[in-house]
Amino acid sequence: MKKLMVLVLGLGMCYLGYRMYASDKVGLKDSISLVEETRMDVLDAKVMEVEQVIASTAKYRSDLGFFIDMRIPSMQNRFFIYDLKQHKIIDRGLVAHGVGSETGIGGKLQFSNIENSLSSSLGNYAVGISYYGQFGKAYKLHGLDATNSNAFARHIVLHKYAAVPYEEQSSYICNSYGCPMVNERFYSRIEQLLDASEKHVIMCIYY
Repeated sequence: MKKLMVLVLGLGMCYLGYRMYASDKVGLKDSISLVEETRMDVLDAKVMEVEQVIASTAKYRSDLGFFIDMRIPSMQNRFFIYDLKQHKIIDRGLVAHGVGSETGIGGKLQFSNIENSLSSSLGNYAVGISYYGQFGKAYKLHGLDATNSNAFARHIVLHKYAAVPYEEQSSYICNSYGCPMVNERFYSRIEQLLDASEKHVIMCIYY
């Protein structure tokens, strides 16, 4: 009888442990979704800004935009590929920010347009031509605002890096030297979109 009670108690503890583990997993997913959801109003506002830029010239694609929300922690998806016609996110992934943007306070970043700052810069960018450099194929970025006007001179580019994870994480990911740096698998999807474009795609980095 005692053995039976011990067995039942053991099974109960195992089940409880599993439920707590599953609860933590669901909680993590829920919190990630909640962070993105609470920032949707900001994304909507940035989409409107980008649409105004696109409407001012025929140089840019009117159906596609890239949006990076630096307020979302780096371990969560914050690079959004956005369908400007359907008004919805069609893909998302992790993206690193510059090591110079770290403040030493978790979740708080700083930004700079100064050369050698190793910081990310906020603003709208035109994604330019591709080239092959230190990280393989990368795309030059042209800053369109006063906050990122030195991007091209600073060699700020869109590139991939093997150390950037594909899946969302429970801790912060690696940093770049100021470039928007993404996972290789996610980059391959970005690459397909860019290489099929006859016009430049606008990328908006905001906080």
